[in-house]
Amino acid sequence: MLIGAIILAAGESKRMGKPKLLLPFGDKTIVETVVTNVIQSKADEALVVLGADPEKIEEKIEDLPVTITVNPHYKKGMLSSVQWGLNAIPENIRGVLVCLGDQPSIPPSVMDKVIEAFKSSKKGIVVPAFKKNRGHPVLIDVKYRKEIEDLSPDVGLRGIVYNHPGDTLEVEVDTPAVLRDIDNPNDYKKETENK
Repeated sequence: MLIGAIILAAGESKRMGKPKLLLPFGDKTIVETVVTNVIQSKADEALVVLGADPEKIEEKIEDLPVTITVNPHYKKGMLSSVQWGLNAIPENIRGVLVCLGDQPSIPPSVMDKVIEAFKSSKKGIVVPAFKKNRGHPVLIDVKYRKEIEDLSPDVGLRGIVYNHPGDTLEVEVDTPAVLRDIDNPNDYKKETENK
């Protein structure tokens, strides 16, 4: 059972005021850290969906073993990048791990826990949770591809989880990083201090 990771790296970083994925995080940029963590996980393939500033971001990750695609509709929001990524993954992928490009503190071990739960549980959706609060990355069976394509942007990907509570497994993880992303300078400051 092959698992593909879709890394969403297409946002415009409006609240940050500059391309947040290119900000330093340790000895790499945020996007390099996220992509490296995904590559080190048990995901079989990794696809990065770019949108805003694609050349600058691609320059940072072009030497890493990932497929890069650019979503021309990225201004429509995150869901459009999920949909774009789903259409770009290989046919033999069974489940898709949807990773946010601005969550550099999620270690490969958390992704592995989600992947292992997906493979062993036979559930179509696996969501990591910290102290009962759901976070990312979410792993979704490709059987939901058509439904994801039909989702409304204002509902987003969580619509799939809400629509299928009986096919959703919550996996408790030991890091609050699954709940945090970097949207603004304050988030970035906190995340780099937590590193």
